[in-house]
Amino acid sequence: MLFPILSPFAEVALLLVLATAIGLVGTILRQPLIVSFIAVGLIAGPSVLDVVRSDAQIDLLAELGIAVLLFLVGLKLDIKLVRSLGTVSLMTGLGQVAFTSIIGYGIGLALGLDHLTSLYVAVALTFSSTIIIVKLLSDKREIDSLHGQIALGFLIVQDLVVVLAMIVLSAIGIGAAADGHGPGSVPKVLASGLAMVVLVVAFIRYIATPLTERLARTPELLMVFAIAQAAMFAALCDVIGLGKEVGGLLAGVSLASTPYREAIAARLAPLRDFLLLFFFIALGATLDLSLLGTHVTAAIIFSLFVLIGNPLIVLVIMGAMGYRKRTGFLAGLTVAQISEFSLIFIAMGVSLGHVDEGALGLVTLVGLVTIAASTYMITWSHQLYALCEPLLGIFERRGTPREVSEAGRHRDSSGQVILFGLGRFGTAIGLRLNRQGKKVFGVDFNPAAIRRWRELGLDAQFGDATDPEFLAELPLQHASWLVLTVPQQMTGLTHEDMRTTLLQVARSAGFRGRVAVASHTEKDTSALLASGADVVLEPFQDAADRAVELLCGSREERRTVIPEIETEGRQMS
Repeated sequence: MLFPILSPFAEVALLLVLATAIGLVGTILRQPLIVSFIAVGLIAGPSVLDVVRSDAQIDLLAELGIAVLLFLVGLKLDIKLVRSLGTVSLMTGLGQVAFTSIIGYGIGLALGLDHLTSLYVAVALTFSSTIIIVKLLSDKREIDSLHGQIALGFLIVQDLVVVLAMIVLSAIGIGAAADGHGPGSVPKVLASGLAMVVLVVAFIRYIATPLTERLARTPELLMVFAIAQAAMFAALCDVIGLGKEVGGLLAGVSLASTPYREAIAARLAPLRDFLLLFFFIALGATLDLSLLGTHVTAAIIFSLFVLIGNPLIVLVIMGAMGYRKRTGFLAGLTVAQISEFSLIFIAMGVSLGHVDEGALGLVTLVGLVTIAASTYMITWSHQLYALCEPLLGIFERRGTPREVSEAGRHRDSSGQVILFGLGRFGTAIGLRLNRQGKKVFGVDFNPAAIRRWRELGLDAQFGDATDPEFLAELPLQHASWLVLTVPQQMTGLTHEDMRTTLLQVARSAGFRGRVAVASHTEKDTSALLASGADVVLEPFQDAADRAVELLCGSREERRTVIPEIETEGRQMS
């Protein structure tokens, strides 16, 4: 025993210090906090430091953490959002869940697991971590890309599966309770569950929006109310036999249609991460590391299936639906890990007596391996695609009807300006060039930006500036200007300037015109000029220069120019 018996407060303080230290190491290794938190639980558990002795207090914080986590999941399940899911997100999400479950179940049986344990493990393998994927895609500025939007869509589908899985487990728990408390338990609890659903519907219809509008006048009170809602519903559902998890979900659903759900979710995310630490500590305290060694072979096989099999399943489904192999590959990488829900799901099975702690240890090992490995896979996704691209042709249908190239119809046009990056700055440039009679062809990897650009009457094509195959299809030989307003992008573990790469690829593809590139720093400007840019646009500096001209110019000039700027601002908004 390395540590003497500590007071609960001192014990929690020690655990927080340990979490900070391990989290710092994880950050240096570019690992998400979930990996660090699982490591904290294992190290603080009985097999290493054995500092977790205040079981009641830690279990209470862990249960509150699960309630808040599932509350935030329910908060995303707005009916309007669910209805807006595209066909690709729905089909890919359901297909991935179905195929992963079936194949995972077969692997479990082949490894000698019993039928029920194989089923539990297979279902756990279908859940991917929304927290990790959103963070990684946001860091890479790919959250608005086509593959990023598709990935977010089928993550919502997975969240729906989580809801159904939790409800099924609760129903199984009801059945187990009925065996010990008489046949009347099941009808009674089911009636109570129906009453809870009616309560949630009535709350959404008559109370949720006016109540949150009143509470939002004091933001701190709104947060207290949200936590109270999660805890109250969790406690109520636990009393009637539905379980705390279902209660947390219903609490989130009850506020999902309010205009303040995004604010609530943003404010509660840090609290969720803090409380989940205690879930992983409680999890680690129940695991014996000496027993985990017996599951190494099975953990490696399941991990390889998640890391390779899950992306392949998504790639096959998206390829069959007419998406390009690159889009399918990048979207598929986002499901190459299991999530915190996988551990919660297995932990519920242990509490019901359906699986033993060995299954929990197995899934924990798979979680550690897949989350750690997939983080690097997503971070290095473009380099990984370049490596695998020669082998992926079989996953792409001829013509890729879902991503029809429109670039070919511009090949005969000369003097054209091709503009990459259709944000506010790029759109402003495009509108002014169009007004001067220039032919402008916009490119962006955000479908919403393409849609807005076309609504303004300008020509545009969806495409990724980092995709050499897409660039080869553009009418680069006939363009007089290439304008790059895309920002510098984090790629891999180093800063790789996408603008420099794009400029080099365009030159090799036959572009002989002039290049204008946007820059935000003096260092950036020097590097871009050295890379061959003809003109460097500095939005902030140029805007300041123009502002000085307007301020120092005549009254007549100000009257003619400013209304024009205001009109364009309204068009863009």
